[in-house]
Amino acid sequence: MNVLRLTVGARTWREGFHGLLNLPVALIGFVSAVSGLAVSGALLITFVGLPLMALVLLFLRGFGAMERTRASLLLDLDVPAPDPLHTRDGRNGLLAWIGAVLRNNASWRSTAYALIHLPWALVTFTVVTVAWCGGWAAVSYPLWFWALSDKPGVNVDNEGNGWVWDNPLEVLMVVAAGVLLLIAGAVLIRGMASVDRALVSALLGPSSAAARVFQLEEDRSVVVDTSAADLRRIERDLHDGAQARLVALAMDLGLAKEKLTEDPETAARMVDEAHGEVKLALQELRDLARGIHPAVLTDRGLGPALSSAAARCTVPVTIDIDLTTRPAPAIEGIAYFTTTELLTNISKHSHAHHATIDIWRTDNRLMLQVTDDGHGGATPTNGTGLAGLAERLTAVDGLLAIDSPHGGPTTITAELPWRDRDGTEGGARPR
Repeated sequence: MNVLRLTVGARTWREGFHGLLNLPVALIGFVSAVSGLAVSGALLITFVGLPLMALVLLFLRGFGAMERTRASLLLDLDVPAPDPLHTRDGRNGLLAWIGAVLRNNASWRSTAYALIHLPWALVTFTVVTVAWCGGWAAVSYPLWFWALSDKPGVNVDNEGNGWVWDNPLEVLMVVAAGVLLLIAGAVLIRGMASVDRALVSALLGPSSAAARVFQLEEDRSVVVDTSAADLRRIERDLHDGAQARLVALAMDLGLAKEKLTEDPETAARMVDEAHGEVKLALQELRDLARGIHPAVLTDRGLGPALSSAAARCTVPVTIDIDLTTRPAPAIEGIAYFTTTELLTNISKHSHAHHATIDIWRTDNRLMLQVTDDGHGGATPTNGTGLAGLAERLTAVDGLLAIDSPHGGPTTITAELPWRDRDGTEGGARPR
């Protein structure tokens, strides 16, 4: 079944059709690039040379967009478009537009694609044509071989000027050869399609620098949104918690002060109640400070900080930390809050009886793994906060892997870049 799908499957037909179209499409791109650049280059000594070259590059940029569309339809390859043209300082006018086209890296990469694609297109067109024409002609040989016997100058079984295989064994051998040719052609078509994908991705998509800039912008937006959400949470907790309690405390103390001379016993009772409110307000402030950045993390590191967090978890937690040095404060803080968020999920959702925390360093990465024996089923879409956690880790080039089958157990692994406390990346250190 796999061989049949490989030979006559829809993917093979699409990729083979792409290989056949390569030649006429590549001819258009090659001729346009060579003739356009030659003419515009020769006219650079005149005032029409640069505008004409810009038009040629703009056409080739559109040619690249067409090739991305063809790759999307026939190769199932979605390559994002490169950055749009930008003039310097937002200037307008013909000269600014010409400069934007000539400076744009995507324009020249589309030109390079048009120039180097033609030799490869000759290969793909030849291979697909030979494989399909020869293979299907041989497979269908039993339907038309008899017509060769009636042709003038062609005799049967090499009795004369020609050779026609006409007995059942010979016909079967031709069909078998055709099947083998189709299978070999399908394998070659798959391989050539991979090369086509690589060419389109490398030359017609965003450059690696542009992709990195885009990723950094996305990460920055995640960090900004996360920081804004944290600030709103802190403000809400202060307003609804400690602030409201302190306001009520001030009012109670004011009433107690008024009653101090008239009704000392009532004033004493109110002061005692205010004392209890002060304790609650202090506890809320401690919890809030712990949520921002616990002092024990700064002073003593991940081990004591996580031991304190594990003590507040509703299930027993075993901690194993294998670190000889402390990472940078930012990485240490992310690792701490990632672990506490996972422990909170265990307390709220897992119905587990036991959990383990393992933290170690491998090469230049900090690895963190939290496991519980609960009922499983944890996904980033079921309201456990895992989606936001994954976004936070991605913003610092980290990863979050979730293994949580229904019925458990659940294993969540976080990977963070290792940076020493002086801000540099550490060397290799196997666990």
